[in-house]
Amino acid sequence: MRQNHRSGISVKNDFVWVVALLALTFTLGAAQHWPLVQASFKRHLTTYLQQRRDERRAVQFKEIKTLNLNEAYALCQEGRSLVIDARHTQDYRELHVPGAVNLPPESWENLKDSPGLAGLDHGRQIMIYCSQESCDDALKLAVKLKALGFARVLAFTGGFRAWDEAGYPADTGS
Repeated sequence: MRQNHRSGISVKNDFVWVVALLALTFTLGAAQHWPLVQASFKRHLTTYLQQRRDERRAVQFKEIKTLNLNEAYALCQEGRSLVIDARHTQDYRELHVPGAVNLPPESWENLKDSPGLAGLDHGRQIMIYCSQESCDDALKLAVKLKALGFARVLAFTGGFRAWDEAGYPADTGS
């Protein structure tokens, strides 16, 4: 019976250690991310995360000029820019900006051999969009195209969701 008693004490001690480690982990995590915790309690989490995303994008994609919804629409109305849809093929086929060429993320590894870019003047203006504002694919593709020598690359950061919600024209199919 003594062994069972000792075993019971050992289990209790282990439980106390586990609880203490969990409490310590929670405390350190909350301290590390205190601004995030505060924003959450104040119900400003979405705003806080948007600000952090904007700050990250400003650094990570600083060489890419971005467009808002009105600027993107005006550019498409002019008809002088190549419009690239950076979403997956299935999303593109469902709906896309009229005249857009699809360059989905799975094709970026061999981007220089892409039929959508074959023979394209490197000085031509290109506007890229992806799915929504929180998506970085348009910005990532813009960086890749600039690295290939395309000089006039713009990213519409509102994405197709903003375009569609605004009631702007859309096409289906390939």
